[in-house]
Amino acid sequence: MDDAPFRILGVDPGLNITGYAMLIAGGSRLQVHEAGIIRGKSRGSLTARVAEIHHGMTDVIQALHPAVMALEQLYSHYQRPRTAILMGHARGVICLAAAQAGVAVNHYNATQIKRMLTGNGRAPKAQVQRAVMRELDLPQLPEPPDVADALAIAMCHYYLQAKRDLLEQQRGA
Repeated sequence: MDDAPFRILGVDPGLNITGYAMLIAGGSRLQVHEAGIIRGKSRGSLTARVAEIHHGMTDVIQALHPAVMALEQLYSHYQRPRTAILMGHARGVICLAAAQAGVAVNHYNATQIKRMLTGNGRAPKAQVQRAVMRELDLPQLPEPPDVADALAIAMCHYYLQAKRDLLEQQRGA
């Protein structure tokens, strides 16, 4: 990445709580600009919950003006396929909000994100929180874990994008 500030919005999708975090990348430095959650208030109505997520994500994108969105990929456990289907709805409206705003979306697997930050693709949430706190030099653990996950997703994009940029520079040299 060059020295111009770059705005990365990390998103941890969820039907009840969606975590988001904006990182500003300038040179080799990462800084937390804002982090928070979008909380679905409706119970029982999938339609209302995805509308709340879409509305909340649209507001976040309009307020923060990200250059790119990094979004956690859908994970499906064979014993709980319904969970994956429901999560697909949340990811869908998040992608829709990004597309409507003209923001590119990059998708990352949870194991890739965890491995990038902790060296362990199956790291527990507490280990991810500690890694995020250390890497971003935060005074305390990011809470709730959905925010820590969103920060981790944005950091994963930054580190992988920086690596791609370096490879491109080497090819051009």
